[in-house]
Formats: sequence, C-alpha cells, structure tokens
Amino acid sequence: MTTNPEEQALAERQLCGLVNGLAQQIADHVRRRAATLGLTAPQATALRELAGPLTMRELAERMSCEPSNATFVVDKLEKQQLIERRPHPTDRRAKQLVLTPQGTELRARLLALLEAESPLAGLDEGERSTLQGLLVRAVAHPAKGAPPAQR
Repeated sequence: MTTNPEEQALAERQLCGLVNGLAQQIADHVRRRAATLGLTAPQATALRELAGPLTMRELAERMSCEPSNATFVVDKLEKQQLIERRPHPTDRRAKQLVLTPQGTELRARLLALLEAESPLAGLDEGERSTLQGLLVRAVAHPAKGAPPAQR
C-alpha cells in the first residue's frame, strides 16, 4: 500500500475517475437501450429490478432514489400497463408492484438489450464477480466522519 500522501491521493483520484467513468458508461448504455423500447432510463431501471413482487420502498431502494421518485416512474409504467399494484399479502397498508404479462415480456427484451454490448462485456464471469466483491467491500466501509447521505 502506498504511504506517500501525494501518491495515495493520485491513486485514489485515478480510481475515482475510473469508477465514475464506468458508472457513466453504464448509465449511457441503459439510456440508449431503454430508448429503443420507448422507455426512459428510470423506467428501464424499475423494470430491470422487478424480478418479483416489490413494495414501492423496496423498488426505490433498488433504484437508489426516493420513494416519491419511484412512485412517479411506477405511475408511468402502470399507465403503460406494464406493472400493477396489488395488495401486499401480509401488510394491508402496503401494495406490491408486479409485472403484467406485457411487462414481463418487455423486461425480458430489456434484459437481453442491456446484456448486449454492456460496458462490462469485456470482463469474464470471474472478473465481474471480483469487481462486484471489491465494490461491495468499498461501499460497506464508508469514510469515517462522512455524512450519512454520502455513506
């Protein structure tokens, strides 16, 4: 590990640049693929995450957004008859979001499009797993003293 503060700062800056660059490539990829299906990137993200029934809060968490933002996206998808709200089986105060048959078919097409020419396509399964493991560890250990919103 580098002990020189200047070298460490440079290494961290370069790593942050790479992570940000990859995140931007993935966001651009999702946006382009979603557009071919007549979806926005947030709509595509919601469909991608709806592998099974989820509450609005669960979907918002998976989309990394506030529940009110997820509600806006879900309202649009519901108007397109791609998802529906159903009573939660154990919590009568909550609703579950479920794909319609049309939504299930569109989600399958979306997943195929997202896999094609993905920014991560150059990595084999083992490399993807390693990258995921490293990112999970990094995210699980935020900087000490960082405000909760940045953790």
